[in-house]
Amino acid sequence: MEKEKTEIASLVERYGKVQSLMKYINKDTLKESYEKQPKGKAVGVDGVTKEEYGEELDENLETLLGRMKKFSYKPYPVRRAYIPKGDGKMRGLGIPSFEDKVVQGVFKEILEAIYEPKFKEFSFGFRPNRSCHDAIQRVNKHIMADKVNYIVDADIKGFFDNIDHEWMIKFLEHDIADKNFIRYIKRFLIGGVMEDGKRLETESGTIQGGLISPVLANVYLHYALDTWFDYVKKREFQGEMYMVRYADDFVCLFQYENEAQKFYKMLIERLKKFGLEIAEDKSKIMPFGRYKGTKESFDFLGFTHYNATSHWGKYCVLHRTSKKKLKIKREAVKKWIWEHMHESIADTTEALNVKLSGHYRYYGIYGNYVGLIKYYVYVRQELWKSKRRRDQSYWLTWRKYQGILKIHPLETPKIYVTSAY
Repeated sequence: MEKEKTEIASLVERYGKVQSLMKYINKDTLKESYEKQPKGKAVGVDGVTKEEYGEELDENLETLLGRMKKFSYKPYPVRRAYIPKGDGKMRGLGIPSFEDKVVQGVFKEILEAIYEPKFKEFSFGFRPNRSCHDAIQRVNKHIMADKVNYIVDADIKGFFDNIDHEWMIKFLEHDIADKNFIRYIKRFLIGGVMEDGKRLETESGTIQGGLISPVLANVYLHYALDTWFDYVKKREFQGEMYMVRYADDFVCLFQYENEAQKFYKMLIERLKKFGLEIAEDKSKIMPFGRYKGTKESFDFLGFTHYNATSHWGKYCVLHRTSKKKLKIKREAVKKWIWEHMHESIADTTEALNVKLSGHYRYYGIYGNYVGLIKYYVYVRQELWKSKRRRDQSYWLTWRKYQGILKIHPLETPKIYVTSAY
């Protein structure tokens, strides 16, 4: 698919608007998409696994292509599943059928080839070779090196559920002249959801869990927010101002307080135009930066960011795991530990080390070692409690437990991102 993506990108550069995209959805690209799908994932409403679909792969892909050419291919409704958000609410995820994943995989690659050259450099979420750590370091750079005195910390209420389909299609049609390609995007948007055996219509939003949902979300915010931000920055404001966005999570940074307040009011009206709403209880304007030296802090991408002084006596921005995220992570790992209390310590520590490693790789950034230690200590304590409770004899004293951990150690905290920005 890399050859096809390069060709599409060159067409974008030459013409701006591209057409004849359906030719890139062929047996070779679908087969490549099939190979990329991970094994062992939850199945959609059709109940088909990757292994089952692959038993007669060539025949299945030929049949799929035939249906797509006749426009008789219609995506299955996605299967709705819920995961806890940590604030007592549940987040709905959609699990597409396997064949729909294969098709969406090719559409995703095509959309990325079209929009990667167009997306703004301050957009980081769900983009190739960009990470949350890159976004955090960009925020640090602006605060520590530019004239930043105020932060607009804004939260979009239920973004993925409130994407307006008409606006979504208008945005796509601005760059894509292939009506049949757009036609299939529409079908994915209105494919519906299966929940408790009932099919529910999807008149707005894009289902989290679909392969094309992240890139569609980026397209929507590229036009609803990013391009507008650049436009008003040049025409409406005098001081320095910056934005860093990771999917629907973003912060805006300003030199002057009155301009931060003006922008916030404009932002509310701008998002309203596209069916989006600011969660005012979660949004705020605050003084922040090396010129302010306040004790204010803000949360972004699971971290609390606060003013600090480095070991060398210079101003810096440091980060700790946000209380909200730490609570969620603790509750999740505690649930897992007690569900596996009857397994051997050797097996449990082996599985826990995978979880600990993932935690450290995300939260292990410069200045957050204490946050990692808190999580590690909590995991170590809960593991001891569960194994001690297992046989009701309480033979596993803390000293004996420490001896066992020398043989089957838990992975200790490690900082992976060491630079301040």
